[in-house]
Amino acid sequence: MLQLGFASGKLTYSLALLFLLFSCTSENDPYTGWSVTGGTKEGIRYSSLTQIDTSNVTQLSIAWTYHTGDADTVNHSQIQCNPIVVNGVLYGTSPQLRLLAIDAATGKERWVFDPKRPEGKPTRLDFILNNNRGVAYWSDGKDERLFYAVGARMHSIDAKTGKMDKSFGQEGIIDLHNDLGKDVSQLYVSSTSPPIIYKELLITGTRVSENTDAAPGHIRAYNVRTGKLEWIFHTIPQPGEFGYDTWEDPQAYTFIGGANSWSGFTLDEVNGILFAPVGSASFDFYGGKRKGAALFSNCLLALDAATGKRIWHFQNVHHDVWDRDLPTPPALVTVMHDGKRVEAVAQPSKSGFIFLLDRKTGAPLFEITEQPVPAITELEGEKLWSTQPIPTLPEPFSRQRFGENDLNDLIPDSSYQIVKKQLSGYKYGHLFTPPSKAGTIFFPGLDGGAEWGGPAVDPRSSIMYINANEIPWVITIADVARKNALNETLLQAGQRIYKNICASCHGVNREGSGNYPAITSVDKKYSAAEFKTLLSTGRRMMPAFSHLSNDEKDALASFILNLKSEQERQYTGVSRPDPAEVPYTITGYNKFLTPEGYPAIKPPWGTLNAVNLNTGKVEWRVTLGDHPDFKGKGTGTENYGGPAVTAGGLIFIAATQDNMIRAFDKSTGKIRWQHELPASGFATPAVYEVSGKQFVVIACGGGKLGTKSGDAYVAFALP
Repeated sequence: MLQLGFASGKLTYSLALLFLLFSCTSENDPYTGWSVTGGTKEGIRYSSLTQIDTSNVTQLSIAWTYHTGDADTVNHSQIQCNPIVVNGVLYGTSPQLRLLAIDAATGKERWVFDPKRPEGKPTRLDFILNNNRGVAYWSDGKDERLFYAVGARMHSIDAKTGKMDKSFGQEGIIDLHNDLGKDVSQLYVSSTSPPIIYKELLITGTRVSENTDAAPGHIRAYNVRTGKLEWIFHTIPQPGEFGYDTWEDPQAYTFIGGANSWSGFTLDEVNGILFAPVGSASFDFYGGKRKGAALFSNCLLALDAATGKRIWHFQNVHHDVWDRDLPTPPALVTVMHDGKRVEAVAQPSKSGFIFLLDRKTGAPLFEITEQPVPAITELEGEKLWSTQPIPTLPEPFSRQRFGENDLNDLIPDSSYQIVKKQLSGYKYGHLFTPPSKAGTIFFPGLDGGAEWGGPAVDPRSSIMYINANEIPWVITIADVARKNALNETLLQAGQRIYKNICASCHGVNREGSGNYPAITSVDKKYSAAEFKTLLSTGRRMMPAFSHLSNDEKDALASFILNLKSEQERQYTGVSRPDPAEVPYTITGYNKFLTPEGYPAIKPPWGTLNAVNLNTGKVEWRVTLGDHPDFKGKGTGTENYGGPAVTAGGLIFIAATQDNMIRAFDKSTGKIRWQHELPASGFATPAVYEVSGKQFVVIACGGGKLGTKSGDAYVAFALP
């Protein structure tokens, strides 16, 4: 009877009651709390709490609001943190990456740790301030520790007092620049996703540059008490290691970076298996220096959590030149497959695929076929892969093709004709259309399909709930500017260096692109000395360029800050040989937009989807968000942050640019409740209980997609 219910993809009311009758008691139910980012180490963002359900969710109101007081509206600060709750205390981070301890029932502050003022002593931030998506908690029954990263610095903090644990690393900190096997002290290394704890191991990944100056993205485990390195897994294999021969250049491991697990991990604690999604190797859009399948880039890795040894891997994109990192840790699920319950791992992708694999072996549960893809390129030295893995099931949760028939039909005809003409000049039509100098449509875009918010899964029904973006982007390849054989002025050198390392983010004309701001007026914010310091330290999404020489920094300053008195001075810098240097760059991370600034594709632009992992079928799909210029037209909006699903029949999600948090009926996708937030909640909600009262809390940091920055955590509960 139960098997028939799963096979049909529909859980009847009577079956749901049976599940409730035979479910775990609250004493051993792992889903009543939220002590780990994502709810549990399975990464399914599920709560078994039922106090709030479909019958009373309309009564939800604000229980408390906590203001961090450190939003930066000028530089578009954000809060992307999914907070955790342990022993009635909520732990999260602020826009300036302060660590917060808040009474989870009342919102009253317990303590705050400020990384800029440890132990009350002011220090200069000489590291990049990134976003932070969560913290990790560890206890041996006596000591309690919180671990979280600020840039490259992993902190150990006493959970009771908010003081640094000086016995960990160097005075409470380990520098993630270290222990990578080579000197990357001048390169960008950071961590935005929380580490994960296995017994007494702190396991962490990193974010690195996506250009040729990328550090390697190796995965490391440290002792939680001492900060001593316990193991390292080389995501770019070294001689003698499995996967080394998948790189055509035997020296690639010495100069290629990336292949980093930036989005975090999930963990099967019973079997001791760590699951690590790995991104692409650098440079993102040209692979002439990294030919081959290039393991373990673009792989889901299953590692022995105790030793870091590889158990299995699955590569979701071969020789990636589309920036198709695996954007979120996989969900650990149990599904009904061929009449049997199977422990599986479900990995969503930016492309809108879900790869459903056996948890212990990596074998696909549904067939995955290697299908031919366009493999002809105009780029010198490039060698594209001729096939890519395409799952037959589960069904994709977002559109994957974009053409003339898909152009936005909500705009005036004059705008439509402009967009149509632009499209005619681009390369498009296939999920794997190669990058080009004419410009190639990347769809789904660079931000998904799936993004770092990840999915929620109901373990009773094995239905995955996942939000998606459906925004086309345009990536245009450009030749790298070479140093003039004749002497350059400082201005000419600055323009050349800008084109090679800055234009890919800030645009050819400094107008900004994608999520990166315009810098046409940066001369009004920084002096030459301050600007050079910024190049050395970085800030938020901007990596540090500390590897640049002083001459190169002077040249950039003369151009970007328009220093007329310096621009005619002779440039004396010399070109340095770089084995990772590539002949191409990009002109910016550009969304394909209409003249009015809307996505050039027909709505929906953001969706929430229910995918039955037992059958592989999409159960329902609804729009997510409401664009202010098209209210009631079902457009959806871009969205960042994920859902949480509950046994009360609800999916809670914010994530949209319209400042709303919503509760959807998980059976139908119908909106049951919504509430306006003080700023957009580009984060994932947490669901927890204190003293018999259920709460839903969301970080309201705004700052993306043109929204105002916020500084609040808002908790909702029944009256």
